[in-house]
Amino acid sequence: MQQKPFEIHKAPVPPLRAEPRHAAAGGGVGHIQGVQATSGGLIRSTMLAGGAAIAILVLFWLPAEYDIDLTGVGGLLGLTDMGAIKTQLAAEAAAQDAAAAAAPANPADAALSGEVALRLDRIEAQLQQIAAVIGADVLSRAGTTTPAQEPEPVPEPEPEVVTAEPAAEVPAVAAPAPEPESVPGWRDELVFTLAPTEAKEIKLVMAAGEAATFEWDAGGGGVNYSQHGDDGAEQEVRFEEGRASPGQSGTMTAPFAGNHGWFWRNRGEVPVTVTLRVSGGYSELIEVE
Repeated sequence: MQQKPFEIHKAPVPPLRAEPRHAAAGGGVGHIQGVQATSGGLIRSTMLAGGAAIAILVLFWLPAEYDIDLTGVGGLLGLTDMGAIKTQLAAEAAAQDAAAAAAPANPADAALSGEVALRLDRIEAQLQQIAAVIGADVLSRAGTTTPAQEPEPVPEPEPEVVTAEPAAEVPAVAAPAPEPESVPGWRDELVFTLAPTEAKEIKLVMAAGEAATFEWDAGGGGVNYSQHGDDGAEQEVRFEEGRASPGQSGTMTAPFAGNHGWFWRNRGEVPVTVTLRVSGGYSELIEVE
């Protein structure tokens, strides 16, 4: 019998099943289940998140950053003190930066600090003492040779007493030299007094990467301070700030070339004497007017 060719369009079609499919073993565990979200639920979640953000802003952020305490919670947590310090130091630093920008940029126009002037006075005094000793030595030699030429200068010993007196003054030349031993290891020491509400800013001229060791104390009192630096253009950095602080010590490393140092202000009711000692990598210590 001849076999007929298979025609696919004439093949029987199996009936469609109407019964439901069985769930996978384990009751469908492991399948992703969708979460239905309604417009009311989204609005409620958004409002709760916004309310939480407003509560954090009013209760914590405003007191800690701007000393604005609308509820009194910031004062109970001590956040208003932090905000007051930041606000006050920012205002003082901005005033000092504005004054520095208005000042002449030429370093030769800046006035010498009190410590530099004092050192120049000491050097001049030492030179005068050395000149006086050298002159006395010449006079003593002239006094000893003159009696040697005379036959018998026995009755005149008085000139020898006069010339011998200046010899006892020679140690006076070396007297100022031991002064740096009072602060061993320090390159510069600066002492100044701040009257109530008075301020002063001292900077170290540093190259990028240089490090300076420092310490300062307020003589038993307390002052507000800001330790910062700038390059006179766009770069600036703030290292540390404090309020009613008795002192500070450590090492300051310059992240870029410029002037790096401290700004102090006496917010107390009595004068405060500040002593600053520094050493290490810097080319000059200047007072910012």
